[in-house]
Amino acid sequence: MMVAFASPVSRCRLMGISCRGGGGGGDGGGDFPSFLPKEVHNIRDPSARTLARRIQRLPVKVDFAESCIMSSCIMPRFRRDADPVVLLHCFDSSCLEWSGVYPVLEVLGFETWAIDVLGWGFSDLERRPPCNVAAKRRHLYQLWKSHIQRPMTLVGPSLGASVAIDFATHYPEAVKKLVLINANVYAEGTGSLKQLPKPLAYAMVSLLKSVPLRCYSKLLVFEGISVSRMLEYTNVGRLHCLLPWWEDATVNFMLSGGYNVTNQIRKVKQKTLLISSEHDKIVNRKLNERLKRELPNAICREISDCGHMPHIEKPYLITKLIAEFAS
Repeated sequence: MMVAFASPVSRCRLMGISCRGGGGGGDGGGDFPSFLPKEVHNIRDPSARTLARRIQRLPVKVDFAESCIMSSCIMPRFRRDADPVVLLHCFDSSCLEWSGVYPVLEVLGFETWAIDVLGWGFSDLERRPPCNVAAKRRHLYQLWKSHIQRPMTLVGPSLGASVAIDFATHYPEAVKKLVLINANVYAEGTGSLKQLPKPLAYAMVSLLKSVPLRCYSKLLVFEGISVSRMLEYTNVGRLHCLLPWWEDATVNFMLSGGYNVTNQIRKVKQKTLLISSEHDKIVNRKLNERLKRELPNAICREISDCGHMPHIEKPYLITKLIAEFAS
């Protein structure tokens, strides 16, 4: 399927769909969900505001918690017979990073989900469930089994690619295709950080949500970003960190050892689209080449003049690649 891209608003109008709130296919000027931090009102980006209004919590029953975890995601407005597209996010992020891609996929007719990985995003973790790799995997599976229920095209950017590979090799029946964007899949978990004493781990995690550090990370992640965009992306990217259980969940993940999927890569059987960026400062070209060699059924695309997060820098191009591959 070849996709010609105009703005989301233009495509909505061409297809006879009412589209407000920055063209995101969202709910216009309604209130934000009450469970989001009040700082959501400080976000100025229209697409992010529109998508934030659509965040819902679904009940997910898991075997490592006494009660259902009310789990945050963006649900599709419609169901299709075709395989759904499920969007994961980067390390310590949320479904809001898909504000440029999600609405266009939806307008193109894809049943699209954007899911918050357990421990990040906006799920209700008041009871402090474990947030290690096994818990994240099991939670995603139960969400898929309860609510999605069909083989999916699973999209993972950066560390989200490790989440996707880990999930696909444990539950191959749930994943038909994989899309890995600037895949950060060769890190040896959280390394020496898992040996930290808890007080020091909490101090480091507290630093992780600080505005200066988050702004600095945006300079590394994005190619030629302006100060205004850097500040806006920082506000969006750290919003979930303001929930009261975020530090506990992040420390739990850090001390558990994190993702190490190196030995799982060759076990991936699904057809895979690898997307890399010309100016990625996080995942170097040698690691991309290694991943191409080790994935048995992969095709590759490179995005020019772009940094580590092309789904934010060039959302229409990434949407086009996902749409063609998922069709």
